[in-house]
Amino acid sequence: MAVVARINNNANANVGVGAKVTVNEDGRSIRELLRGLEVFAGPLPAFDPSATPSEPVGLFTAWLSEALAAGVREPHAMTLSTVDEAGDPQARVLILKNVDASGWQFAVHGASPKGRQVAARPSAALTFYWPLQGRQIRVRGAVTPESAERSAADFLARSPGARAEALLGRQSRHLGDLEERDLAMAASLERVGKEPDLVADEWRLCTLVPTDVEFWQGDKGRSHTRLRYERTESQSGPGWRKHLLWP
Repeated sequence: MAVVARINNNANANVGVGAKVTVNEDGRSIRELLRGLEVFAGPLPAFDPSATPSEPVGLFTAWLSEALAAGVREPHAMTLSTVDEAGDPQARVLILKNVDASGWQFAVHGASPKGRQVAARPSAALTFYWPLQGRQIRVRGAVTPESAERSAADFLARSPGARAEALLGRQSRHLGDLEERDLAMAASLERVGKEPDLVADEWRLCTLVPTDVEFWQGDKGRSHTRLRYERTESQSGPGWRKHLLWP
């Protein structure tokens, strides 16, 4: 049965202020519904921090491979968190483009809110969550732009529809109606077909260079296992130090 929320309030009550919210015919509140949902419903993988590599990329790729093998959908989807001009946090889901020894890569349009934010305050956080395995990975650090050549290569590797949308350069602006969107997208797609090598001027491939990376393995009894890699600097160059964290 579909879940449908309704707000029961008298004529003089303000919606959201003292309103009683029920879900479905059984009269449960949203809170009761949420409290009744099972967490970590299926079997969870083991995680032995003592058997982890000395740097975080190796463990990330191992967990990513295990997520793919377990059937996790879009395991490369991640939440990018930034800070806006007023100092307020903003977050959205993006796709991871690559990860290597230099860091985690993602792309932005320079005129979009996230593009402006990482340019003005070049630091961010990434969060991966794979509920089938009860695993979360958190990455935090400085954001550096890649070269124009690498940004262009990333742009041209996108689908025609994705390139057409980026060429519009209108992300997050107010939209009059869906017909306006569809007409603009159709015109931009036609342009992509005629100019297949066209690259949006403000397309940026970015690398998040991590200062710390945390691997979180959930536990049904809430004895979660957390391992954090923290970047260190020494005369021999950068390295990593591992720490266990309390749940």
